[in-house]
This record gives sequence, structure tokens and C-alpha cells, in this order.
Amino acid sequence: MKKKNPRIGSSLDDFLKEEGILEEARATALKEALAWQVQKAMKRAKINKVEMARRMNTSRAALDRLLDPGNASVTLQTLCRAARAIGRDLRIELV
Repeated sequence: MKKKNPRIGSSLDDFLKEEGILEEARATALKEALAWQVQKAMKRAKINKVEMARRMNTSRAALDRLLDPGNASVTLQTLCRAARAIGRDLRIELV
């Protein structure tokens, strides 16, 4: 039978909170997940960036900002347009 390690430290969330970067890390992770989901749906539907930007009624630069995992400053309006462009709905909830 294995013994539990009594020296296990705090959780990652506790560490990030202590460093004062928990909210920033969460926002970055959420943005990366959304960008990945949009890219995956575009690939599945065989939609290139030019077509996606046209469907969203936006510029290619705005689409590039949306797809950039490191750029967390994307509006809800842009996310909604992207979801509609790939035939999806955007769901946001507080947990």
C-alpha cells in the first residue's frame, strides 16, 4: 500500500493567487480554449480566414486577434459573431 506524500504543497490556483496572477491566468486559459475551438470548427467546416472574416463581417486583422491565444482582449460581440459564422452558439455562465 502506497503512503500519501505529506509534503504536497498548495494547489496551482493557490500559488497563482499568492502571486497575484490567478485572474489573468484564468482569462488567458479561457481565451486559448476559445481560440482553439474556433480554429477547430473552421478546419472541420473547411472555412479559411478570408471566408471566416467575411462571414463575421469583420476584418482579417480582427479575426487574427480572435485566433491569437495570447490576445485576451476580445469582445463578446466578436465572440458571438464568430460562433454564428461557424454555426454555433456562444454560452457564457458564471460558476
